[in-house]
Amino acid sequence: MPDARRYLIFAPGSFVTNGKTAQGVMRYASDQVVAIVDPRLVGRNARDVLSHLRRDAPIVASVAEGLAYGPTALLLGTAPMGGQLPLEWRAEILAAIRAGLNVVSGLHDFLAEDPEFSVYARTYGTEIVDVRKAPDAIPIFSGNVYDVAAPILLTVGNECAVGKMTVSLEIAAAARTAGKNAVFVPTGQTGIMIAGWGVAIDRVVADFAAGAAEQLVLQAARSEPDLIIVEGQGAINHPAYAAVTTALLYGCAPDALLLVCNPSLKAIEPYGTPVLSYRDLISMYEAACAAVKPAHVVGVAVNTSGLSEDDAACAVEEARQQTGLPADDVVRHGSASLYASIAENVKKRAPLRRTSLHVPSY
Repeated sequence: MPDARRYLIFAPGSFVTNGKTAQGVMRYASDQVVAIVDPRLVGRNARDVLSHLRRDAPIVASVAEGLAYGPTALLLGTAPMGGQLPLEWRAEILAAIRAGLNVVSGLHDFLAEDPEFSVYARTYGTEIVDVRKAPDAIPIFSGNVYDVAAPILLTVGNECAVGKMTVSLEIAAAARTAGKNAVFVPTGQTGIMIAGWGVAIDRVVADFAAGAAEQLVLQAARSEPDLIIVEGQGAINHPAYAAVTTALLYGCAPDALLLVCNPSLKAIEPYGTPVLSYRDLISMYEAACAAVKPAHVVGVAVNTSGLSEDDAACAVEEARQQTGLPADDVVRHGSASLYASIAENVKKRAPLRRTSLHVPSY
């Protein structure tokens, strides 16, 4: 990713409810956010709407209004289910390009390959960055990740968008505060925008997804860290996205797992698939790892957003009681306590068997 940008974030009707990318970039990236496009919240300020982001940015009705704040790039701050480009967004994106803004997108639809957008970008001298586009050459999983010296912690969850990236970043920050050289490994579009590197695992062909995860860990290991924290994706029982979860479980070869859960969820929508209990999730994640490289869940990060202080305290305590593991909300209460509680249990583990590896072809 290039030097810091001045973002106009585009999140129409979804900054609060489905603005994972917008919120992640605002809280953790070094890029400046000058304004947000969300017609439902016009006239308000980001800090007033979502105080935990700790950033001010006016909320406007359109790209045209946002131009008054001097942005250099338009960031698509939300992704509809499936990552396709809504037809009604096209005019606003074209307006941004005509105004000379670069466009940064995490959609599955690659804007740089869209004939109309690409012609506009060439005409107005702007750049379109499709963050989700995977590298052309990704090797199949090799097993070299088993030789990484630093312990590897992977966040796993009970659904998508429950805070796995946030928890990974917060725990990495807590580890650094504690004197560790901790590296955050981004595996999704928002993490890549924040860290400036990475691969969106959900865009990699299935046979190579574990290999992509392995390569990310190997890249992180080059800086000789004390701890590698990998951003998780999906959930192990998610009907649509379990494949990317499994690719990370095997490809990054974690030594420990940190479970991230939103206890308010009752089902995985729109499928109606039940959200599993803490114990069932722990059993499933640990069983998935057991046959290849054993890894245990060492703690629970509880997403209590939307709960009162009393209800949040009850939710955290319930997680502790049900699992017997350290639990906390790292956004509401900070990450230092949870990191300190799990640190000694994040240690290197050997794969189930380690012989000379021959990767079969088929």
